[in-house]
Amino acid sequence: MRKVIIYLAIKYKGNWQDIYNAIKRKEKPDSDFEEIINKVNDNVITILDKEYPKVFSSLLRPPFVIFYKGDISLLSKNIISVVGSRNPPSYAINSLKEVIKDINKDIVICSGLARGIDTVSLEEALKNELKTIVYLPCGIEDCYPKENLFLLNKIIENGLVISEYPHCTKMERNNFYMRNRLIAASCQKLVIGHVNKKSGTMITFNYALEMGKDIYCIPSRIGDDSFGNQLIKDGADILIDGKDLNY
Repeated sequence: MRKVIIYLAIKYKGNWQDIYNAIKRKEKPDSDFEEIINKVNDNVITILDKEYPKVFSSLLRPPFVIFYKGDISLLSKNIISVVGSRNPPSYAINSLKEVIKDINKDIVICSGLARGIDTVSLEEALKNELKTIVYLPCGIEDCYPKENLFLLNKIIENGLVISEYPHCTKMERNNFYMRNRLIAASCQKLVIGHVNKKSGTMITFNYALEMGKDIYCIPSRIGDDSFGNQLIKDGADILIDGKDLNY
């Protein structure tokens, strides 16, 4: 059954609903399924394995298969996920840098690989000798965006890169929504560096809220194009010092 689940993940390019439907109808693999599975070069964990990360177990739609490179044990550490807009103002960038500088070395920083806040959080974490986790909206052999390939390779060497999408699966819009649930599930605390009202960051925020995670926002200046101050007004914790995030 384990091999069948891996095969279905490859066949349906990691699409959760398609894999679920195939399992439900007891779809049988094609004759070439062994050949297809043998092409997988990445580390693979299925939902049937004892090594399956506990952080995913409580999800309504836990990934059937995860493909990863790096240190999978990081998922059992104290994790802070950092998310935010792709075009943050310099004030938000500088504030985030100051926050990460004060975070304890035993804490792991988790994010996507998008431009803006994601990239800043990962680069600053590496600079301050923190371990990092990245979730991709594409296959583990691909990189989105391409400009962050060097950063991705550094994280593979020193941290963990995960995807529920096999091989060189290209990024699709819906993959971001699914990826964001894993970013929220992995952490105990979610930090929002900068956010617009209609954005992927709000999707991650809503996932984290549903899961009962602690949510922190870096405040914005009055008049800035950010929804962060409204989230603070609505109950998110205001973040002005990285020491507030330490365990």
